[in-house]
Amino acid sequence: MNFVVYILFSDSKNRFYIGFTSDVESRLIRHNQKSKGFTGNVNDWKVVYTEKYETKEIAHKRELQIKSWKSRIKILELIHSKD
Repeated sequence: MNFVVYILFSDSKNRFYIGFTSDVESRLIRHNQKSKGFTGNVNDWKVVYTEKYETKEIAHKRELQIKSWKSRIKILELIHSKD
């Protein structure tokens, strides 16, 4: 099974969200449904970056690495590196 590390962006929040999943499309739908949590109060999230990994463990490790940066500039550099 393939896993995907993804970065979402919300125009209304002007914020990024980093996560990982085995099904990006379904996960995006859930993020855009009104619910509790960081992504739940807006419904304009869009996928702006993805990376594929063979295992859940490797994807999770990469997700945590990106989150540890706590840097909008580094996240933007990562997103634009794929252009």
